Amino acid sequence: MEIRLAKTDDAEALLAIYTPYVEKTAITFEYDVPSIDEFRNRIIAVSAKYPWLVAVDNGNIVGYAYASAFKERAAYQWSVETSIYVDKDRKRSGIGRLLHDALEEALKRQGVLNMNACIAYCEPEDEFLTLDSVRFHERLGYSLVAHFHKCGKKFDRWYDMVWMEKLIGEHK
Repeated sequence: MEIRLAKTDDAEALLAIYTPYVEKTAITFEYDVPSIDEFRNRIIAVSAKYPWLVAVDNGNIVGYAYASAFKERAAYQWSVETSIYVDKDRKRSGIGRLLHDALEEALKRQGVLNMNACIAYCEPEDEFLTLDSVRFHERLGYSLVAHFHKCGKKFDRWYDMVWMEKLIGEHK
């Protein structure tokens, strides 16, 4: 497995990974699949400041992870929001962990101190959303810092959102 920086040429493969999450899950609250141009622009915008990593297995992109601004104001510059997506047929194979670990190391080198994950949440789980992402982040050392109720609606259902945080550097 190779972990490398994303290129704009990767947009089609990355969008193919993301599309089922938009169309068939409440993992993302995005309703419509972005166009290939929009996705390319997202890669360009994120990569201007933060790492966007891809996992490549035998020449095929099987997942990606990136960081983006937690908030735009200068005082938040040591905090990021993270996103990780793995090919639906390759989930639970360790790819997410590899991507996260590589992303964490890259962010540490940039001086980032806080990694934040915004995660769709529902209890009980349903056919569109499980608690897998919460469990994944707990295993990586994240803690729950906020819970917002019925703040996102998708598939005619209301979903909660939680924020989880991992401190990765010393706050001097």
